[in-house]
Amino acid sequence: MMVERGGSDLHFKANSPVYIRVNGKLHPIDSHPYPPQLITQMALSIMNPRQQKDYAETNECDMSYSLPGVSRFRVNVFRQSSFTGAVFRTIPLKIQTIAELGMPQILTKLADRPKGLILVTGPTGSGKSTTLAAMIDHINNTRREHILTIEDPIEFLHRDKSCTICQREVGQDTRSFARALKSALREDPDVILVGELRNLETISMAITTAETGHLVFATLHTTGAVATIDRIIDVFPPQQQQQIRMQLSVTLQSVISQTLVPLASGRGRVCAHEIMVITPAISSLIRENKVFMIHQIVQAGKEMGMHTLDQHLLELYRKRQIKLEDAMSKCQFPVEFQSQLKR
Repeated sequence: MMVERGGSDLHFKANSPVYIRVNGKLHPIDSHPYPPQLITQMALSIMNPRQQKDYAETNECDMSYSLPGVSRFRVNVFRQSSFTGAVFRTIPLKIQTIAELGMPQILTKLADRPKGLILVTGPTGSGKSTTLAAMIDHINNTRREHILTIEDPIEFLHRDKSCTICQREVGQDTRSFARALKSALREDPDVILVGELRNLETISMAITTAETGHLVFATLHTTGAVATIDRIIDVFPPQQQQQIRMQLSVTLQSVISQTLVPLASGRGRVCAHEIMVITPAISSLIRENKVFMIHQIVQAGKEMGMHTLDQHLLELYRKRQIKLEDAMSKCQFPVEFQSQLKR
């Protein structure tokens, strides 16, 4: 039902109706409350023995689930108020291309780079996995290399095309992102996708792996290039931060930040994004701890394929694709945004 209605998430909660998120808003599918024992039975029925054990020990479990011919789902089962709850997120069976997603062609050029670190950032549910899947699929169609993904859980399923692809799931195929990254260098990869940079060890390993000549993709829950770079550096102790600035200035290739905004028509959402591409000037600012000045370079970097989130929101509003109130709720600098709007 959720897939037929174009929904993104399905919410189960004890003694409550089931809710579906469509175009960013939750709607109950009926007024029928689900009893706690039924939700528990349903959740356990789609878990393997290892997942059932993890859930019993930790009161939460991340996994993926497939309905053949319908869709795949990323699932989180959790305890709330002593009862079982669950949220299912739709993962389309078909991987859309960069063009089909309506993303700019600079993403294709970034995916063609031989090495470095490319970060796709944004809040939960902003389409980061969809963007990354399109970029990985482009590589899969155009190169003859080994692609390794480390995910929790595995979301989009990639089939071998021109490349060979190995997909590892944290918990099932490896103990952690950091452990999988350590062993990745002995698995002869050319391209590595890290599902999420969660902690210092994983971030450090991802930067080091990019330094060794691999193309590394990863996600972070940050908004904007400046906040992303600051977040990475701030994770490390003060005595290591200058070293990380040096490493980032060499390895970082791009930061793509995105968020989903409701269409003015009410029939779906559109991806608004900020794209920063590393230039010698940006590399120097990272090394010199002047990250706050990067925003101005991104604003003036149209010829390089760069733009800020506010610039893209303004463009979408001027094309009447989104409403002004939705653009204002997502923009980073409201006063500057309104000034640009008047011009």
